[in-house]
Amino acid sequence: MSLNLTDVTLTYPDGRSRLTALDDVSLDVPKGTLTAVVGPSGSGKSSLLAVAATLITPDAGTVTVEGTDTTGMSRGDLARLRRHKIGIVFQQPNLLASLTAVEQLQVMAQIDGRRPVRVRDRARELLDAVGLAGEADRRPHQLSGGQRQRVNIARALMNDPTVLLIDEPTSALDHERGAAIIDLVTALTHQKATATVLVTHDRTHLTAVDQIVEVQDGRLRPTTPAPRRTDATSAA
Repeated sequence: MSLNLTDVTLTYPDGRSRLTALDDVSLDVPKGTLTAVVGPSGSGKSSLLAVAATLITPDAGTVTVEGTDTTGMSRGDLARLRRHKIGIVFQQPNLLASLTAVEQLQVMAQIDGRRPVRVRDRARELLDAVGLAGEADRRPHQLSGGQRQRVNIARALMNDPTVLLIDEPTSALDHERGAAIIDLVTALTHQKATATVLVTHDRTHLTAVDQIVEVQDGRLRPTTPAPRRTDATSAA
């Protein structure tokens, strides 16, 4: 498994007691597959993603990324792990206003001291993969909401992560653009062989995911995927 959460429990202070955000959660996400995490607001979806991203250390349980148990790792080691193994797509793209689309991606790799020419080639390759080859030199204000989200996804793939974590990528998009983003994530998961976790409140686009799990009161339960679209449905 590229991403494995085992018996994870996470609590937060709540006055004199503690609030349980995740309650003995286990989740396996194999390489090259897409797992959707659904559930109502406040159910624990964001906490699950933060733990999987090693941004929050759980009270108990283990998080394993590409065979590496992250338990007890220092902050510096976790930062390096995220930089090389984990791509994170936040709900809001948070692109830098002064940078072009290709420069948004270049910054990610230049942190590691990669050669500028190779970095630019890689950035343009990824922008092409997300359908933005012609928009590489445009700044955020010149892009649509869907295009900015595509830059966000491409940026997360810049360092060839084995795990891709995506938080509500369609929340600010209309139905058509939202469906296009989910289709893109699905295609990239298979092309790049990432273990992808997609957190979403909207089940309507989940027609081609490999696994759907629902979070309820901090616990996970499997749920039945929506029927896969036929060619006729896809063309509609």
